[in-house]
Amino acid sequence: MHKYFFMKRIISLFFLLAVSFYGMAQRHNAPPTYNDNTDNGAPTYNDGFKKENLFMGGSIALGFGSYSFNIGATPEIGYSVKKWLDLGVSVNLNYSSQTYNNGYSNINYKNFNYGGGVFARAWALPFLFFQVQPETNWIQSTVNSGGGANSGTFQSNSLLAGVGYGGRLIGSHYSFISLMVDVLSDPNSPYRDSYGNALPVFRAGFGFYLHPSKRR
Repeated sequence: MHKYFFMKRIISLFFLLAVSFYGMAQRHNAPPTYNDNTDNGAPTYNDGFKKENLFMGGSIALGFGSYSFNIGATPEIGYSVKKWLDLGVSVNLNYSSQTYNNGYSNINYKNFNYGGGVFARAWALPFLFFQVQPETNWIQSTVNSGGGANSGTFQSNSLLAGVGYGGRLIGSHYSFISLMVDVLSDPNSPYRDSYGNALPVFRAGFGFYLHPSKRR
């Protein structure tokens, strides 16, 4: 029962932050989500590689509940291929802890996972994007129970998919918050609990373009 309560708390927090972020953007007259970098407003994406379209940043993940805790970081580097599309690669570092009671004693799971993958972030609206992110992770897991501790390392493949809110100015900076889930069913996925249920993946991130454009 607690896992559903935890999921509701995370989803509620996501929408609360989205509303707050939107209000801040309105107060500060946030810039449009992309920069054409031309005199006549025509996009320059067909003119070949643009170094001002390279970006670097990342996100942090934090989750907690009555029986669980999660913290992690996901650095990323990418390229704005189109005014509505970003492609890139990311690296994962994540620690999580969950405690369950089997009716006889408490069982504690501690996991440290590392890995990475690629992502595609499609901006459907200036403030709304959809993201897919296939990943491969390695999980170092330790299980403590009344009978002692066991540990091991496992490999897992995941496919995160979800929606996000934010904004970006190509050639300058970007920021976002997102909510995703693992749509695959790998039992070793770091995004599933010990019962195999998908856990919400909440992230908040920001970054900057490596060669800022001199023209906004």
